[in-house]
Amino acid sequence: MKKAILYEQLNNDLVHPPKRMPFRLVKCTACAHYCYIKPNNTGVCGVRKNIKGDLFLLVYGRPIAVNIDPIEKKPLFHFLPGTQIFSLGTVGCNFECDFCQNWDISQVNKGRQSIGAEQLGQDWPAEKIINYCAENQIPSVAYTYNEPTIFAEYAYDVMRLGHRRGIKNVFVSNGYSSPETYKLITPYLDAINIDLKSFRADYYQKICKANIKPVLDNIKKIFDLGIWIEVTTLIIPGKNDSEQELRQIAEFLAKIDVNIPWHISRFFPQYKMADGLRTPISTLEHAYKIGKEAGLHYVYVGNYPRIDLESTYCPECEKVVIERSGYLVCESHIKDGHCAHCGCVIKGVWT
Repeated sequence: MKKAILYEQLNNDLVHPPKRMPFRLVKCTACAHYCYIKPNNTGVCGVRKNIKGDLFLLVYGRPIAVNIDPIEKKPLFHFLPGTQIFSLGTVGCNFECDFCQNWDISQVNKGRQSIGAEQLGQDWPAEKIINYCAENQIPSVAYTYNEPTIFAEYAYDVMRLGHRRGIKNVFVSNGYSSPETYKLITPYLDAINIDLKSFRADYYQKICKANIKPVLDNIKKIFDLGIWIEVTTLIIPGKNDSEQELRQIAEFLAKIDVNIPWHISRFFPQYKMADGLRTPISTLEHAYKIGKEAGLHYVYVGNYPRIDLESTYCPECEKVVIERSGYLVCESHIKDGHCAHCGCVIKGVWT
């Protein structure tokens, strides 16, 4: 547990009705929820707690999930392909998605059967993480599994230390970070994958318990900052798989830049949608086609192993420049960021 950076102390008169309290109300500024938190309470995420008028991060230095992953699993296909990445996540999340694939950690500290966030996790201070990466020649760290925005101060300390030692930093995010968080971390952020879960406000409100506008704004903002960005959409039958919506997502990304990779991911029934249906292959293939028709150069299908839908093609000569099978890079034909066949620039971070 450590005192947070991203918060403001407020006057107790903001409590409705006004109450005489010995300690102050606080406003968390880590994400777009901007939670107003009463003493002895947490925000939506369940890991940022008002203790005697100050905000504390309960999960600082205490990730519950730590793994060494292929970077393609994030998914990132245009950022240091074929390398390993140190991956960590804590309990808690600022979303409550009905389909959450990691609900057993992201939601475990919420609700009636919740477990205190400070009681969970392993001891991984920043120095231990970066030393491990350096000793094992792991070139990057991913803040993933749950939403890293909620443990931004912990990530920030790891990121700064890693940056000084030449280790890259990657966020796997729902895109709901606040401007305050981005101001804190972006000097040290090298790449991000943002989930664009839908293109409808009602979907975000009903299924994710959030709003869509900050996500759309942040995708544009991250791109404009020059940070490498890839976007993922989990396609759920009957929820966000219409022709119109898929085309809106693809056209939104293409309008920002046709070189943003779009990962179309297959849904498998999970959590509160355990009685749902897995995404039909035909839907994935059609979404892939829609992405290409919208002008996107790099469209990928995830959670369904098929080399032709996972590989990277040169947008100029259309030959394979990276052949993939699952998370494995089978062949690479990129030389100094260019297609080895025709010399076309292939956007990404390759070394």
